[in-house]
Amino acid sequence: MSTEFLNLNFLGNTVENYLWCFGIILFGIIFQRLLSRVFALLLYRIFKKYSGNVGVKEFQDLLHRPFATFVILVAGYIGFNYLEFPVNWNVAPEEKFGLRMVIHRSYLIAVIISITWVFLRIVDFMGLILIDRATRTSSRLDDQLIPFFKDGLKIFIAILCFFFILASVFNVNIVTLIGGLGIGGLAVALAAKETLENLLGSFTIFLDKPFVVGDHVKVGAFQGHVETIGLRSTRIRTLDKSLVTVPNKKMVDAELENITQRTMWRSRTVVSLICSTPQDSVQKIISQIKEFLDHHPKIREGSTVNFDIIGQSSLDVLTVYFVRTTDADEFAEVKEEINFRIMEIVRSNGSDFAYPSTSIYIEKNN
Repeated sequence: MSTEFLNLNFLGNTVENYLWCFGIILFGIIFQRLLSRVFALLLYRIFKKYSGNVGVKEFQDLLHRPFATFVILVAGYIGFNYLEFPVNWNVAPEEKFGLRMVIHRSYLIAVIISITWVFLRIVDFMGLILIDRATRTSSRLDDQLIPFFKDGLKIFIAILCFFFILASVFNVNIVTLIGGLGIGGLAVALAAKETLENLLGSFTIFLDKPFVVGDHVKVGAFQGHVETIGLRSTRIRTLDKSLVTVPNKKMVDAELENITQRTMWRSRTVVSLICSTPQDSVQKIISQIKEFLDHHPKIREGSTVNFDIIGQSSLDVLTVYFVRTTDADEFAEVKEEINFRIMEIVRSNGSDFAYPSTSIYIEKNN
């Protein structure tokens, strides 16, 4: 009875063939995660010697989805080999355009893409290894080069995949195609003008080195730390902790200030004294502020403190000094310390800080 059931025919295939087909596919779906992890573990042995602090778990997580997709595709191929199209459908062979050709070529494209996906994830893992090594070096140039070359290698692999699909699936003569691209190169260049400009901008950043990863920069309306420099754009983490993506063309063409490259920070402060401050008190305030700045360990020699302007409602003392630091937070702390000291000096000499005011005099007529 069971043999008769297995030999029942539906759409040109027996029940046994259907069971084999769906059983193999189900096996691939159930064990795809296990098989992908075993494959990743075996492949990891090649990179283990160079992996450093990057463990096998990161490698398995990267390869799980692409290799699981490949396992399911293989299981589907084996499973569907047990089935045949019904004879009365008159399905054309693979060499002629029809359902069989579409399915066959679609399957080949999916397999090639899944294998390419595996290679792209291996490149990502190599990038993790190199970034881990770069964090242990004092130079920040390698932090910039690694993402740059990683993205370039991935683009190269994707282009190879595209040409391989054309050659193996659609039987396109690649040599002829590449020769033909020279004719349409101008049209492609015009269509991809912005992309090419950003790509050239990335090479300019790489060669000229106006900044590197980690630098504090100000470009246009944005200011923050450079996180990554890619082939098309640069990502900046702003002071508000938002992530801004700036095209490389703009990073090259716009006026860019590299704050990290400062050797010192300059402060220009106007101390506005009340107009009733006596002359000798103004002179004492100036000399005491100058003396404090000259003896401060963080202030460069040559700071200036001058009686600058006699204003309508204040006597303005201009204070200019340079702080020996490249860190913005340390500069703010030193500036705060100096401001508190200026307040003490001003008030200890019988003066105070002025604010905009107007005096009205009323004349009485007897």
